[in-house]
Amino acid sequence: GVGMGMTAPVSITAFPAEDGSFQQKVKVSLRIPSQFQDNPPCPTDESIKIEERQEMTIYSTQFGGYAKEADYVNYAAKLQAALGTDAAYRKDFYLCNGYDPPMKPYGRRNEVWFVKE
Repeated sequence: GVGMGMTAPVSITAFPAEDGSFQQKVKVSLRIPSQFQDNPPCPTDESIKIEERQEMTIYSTQFGGYAKEADYVNYAAKLQAALGTDAAYRKDFYLCNGYDPPMKPYGRRNEVWFVKE
């Protein structure tokens, strides 16, 4: 019952299939605004969970436009190629982040994050 407004980024945890595409299982995460973080309102929908993200180090790439699944898969592949075989990061998932409201037509920011092991 509490309106918290739009937060950024909207983060989608993608679990890649062997061909690099998304598996059907994804997790969407929204940042709780600062004023609610010490005492967040309790969700009334049982499918919504409050999680605390631990500190992490990431490898990241950024791109513009209205991001679709194919864009995230493409930029994840580019990031993987740029990192080569020496970088140690989680291979079982990666994070797809969007920073802009749907109504923003230009100057959009999207990122792919690999979490360092």
